Amino acid sequence: MASTYTSRIRLVKQGDGDNPNSWGAVLNDGVISLVDDAIAAYTTVSLGSAATVTLSAVDGGTDVPRSAFLEANGTVGGAHTTITMIIPNVTKGYVINNQTTYTTTTNVVKIKTAAGDGLTVAQGAVSQIVVDTDGSVYSTNAKGLGLGTAASADIGVCATNVPEVSAADLRYVRTSVTTDATVRGNITYEAGSLKIGTSARAYNPITTLTDAASITSDFAVGNNFLVTLGGNRTLAAPSNAVAGQSGCIYVIQDGTGSRTLGYNTVWQFVCATVPVLSTGANDVDMLLYMARSATTIDAVLLKNFDR
Repeated sequence: MASTYTSRIRLVKQGDGDNPNSWGAVLNDGVISLVDDAIAAYTTVSLGSAATVTLSAVDGGTDVPRSAFLEANGTVGGAHTTITMIIPNVTKGYVINNQTTYTTTTNVVKIKTAAGDGLTVAQGAVSQIVVDTDGSVYSTNAKGLGLGTAASADIGVCATNVPEVSAADLRYVRTSVTTDATVRGNITYEAGSLKIGTSARAYNPITTLTDAASITSDFAVGNNFLVTLGGNRTLAAPSNAVAGQSGCIYVIQDGTGSRTLGYNTVWQFVCATVPVLSTGANDVDMLLYMARSATTIDAVLLKNFDR
């Protein structure tokens, strides 16, 4: 009786009395090794400019479509924008790893059977696919993976990804707000404004500047600053100032006192008069400022905070 083959992964089914002296070799090569391929083999399929690449099935022998994992490789596109990998029209599952290089952004790699509908596998994607009894090809969907709407969002930190946020995240203001919408405690969004309730507060921390001959500041890190003078100094032009930014700079004498402070020309004062610091040891002055532009900062010095 002649050997036959299983219908899906094409394993040898020996006929009664066949191969009496080579039965073991047939079992090893035509069944056991092929089951191993069907469960765990990883095979690379080279794609190119041809419109279709057919993965031929072999009864009882080694073939590509029996493998559990298929990697699409090569450079696709050119004469055909859609390149189709045709797999056998039998029920089976695959993991497809699309590592092809596309010649244009319109290139498409599809997986299908000769009779069924095709499934597009995105470039760089690793997809679990299933062939049903009609020869149609399906991938595991968002519902099956339990992802819900998150399946269509890349979560990450770079500019092209969607950052992780919650409804209480104050960094993201909804432009559609037309009525009060509470975002955290007594902080609410109104149309065009942020409302701080009576039992909430808004503040900007004080950033300590490094004492040096030329005192530098970065207005991108905050509005309020503090520096203790250890000698005669000059207040340099701040970096990253923007028009409308305001705040204060505490200028404190050290234990010796009598330190002087000069100013870069971006600093402008009332009546064009550069103020003089308090000179006592540990005296505290406050320089209030508002940036008229990135290079013009109007300031007033309030002197000798004490009691």
